[in-house]
Amino acid sequence: MNNKYNHKAINILVWVIFISYSACLLFWMFRGFGRVTHTDFRFNYVPLRTILGFIVDLSSLNLLTTTINLAGNIGVFIPFGIILPYIFKGLRRYSLFTVYFITAIIILEIMQTVLRVGIGDIDDVILNYIGASIGFLLYRSFLCKQLS
Repeated sequence: MNNKYNHKAINILVWVIFISYSACLLFWMFRGFGRVTHTDFRFNYVPLRTILGFIVDLSSLNLLTTTINLAGNIGVFIPFGIILPYIFKGLRRYSLFTVYFITAIIILEIMQTVLRVGIGDIDDVILNYIGASIGFLLYRSFLCKQLS
C-alpha cells in the first residue's frame, strides 16, 4: 500500500516539475532575456547557419555568448527528454517522442516569429532536439530500468 502512495506522490511531483519547468521555458522564449516586440519577422530556416556562425566567429569576446546559446539550447531541453517519456507512456518509443517533440518545438519557433518576440530558428530546433534526445537516452539508461 505504501508503494502505491509513493508512486502517486512521485507522479504528482513529476507533473508539477513538468508544468513549472514548461512555464519557465515559455516565459524565457517569449518574454525573458529582455525580449521586445520587433517590427519585422525574424527567422532562419537554413539549417546550421546560426550554429556555424557562432563557431566560425568564436573568439574570447563572444565565448560566453556562444556557450550560452549552443550549450543552453541543448541543456535546457534535457529534462524534457526525461520527463516526457515518464509521464506520457506513448512517448517511450523514440520515434514517437521525436515526432511530438520536434513538432512542438517547431510550433514554438513559428510562434516566436509570428509574434515577433524572437527569431524563429531551425538551429534552435536542432539544438533543442539534441538536448531532449540526451535526456531520452538518460531516461532509457537509468529510469526506465528502475521502473520495470
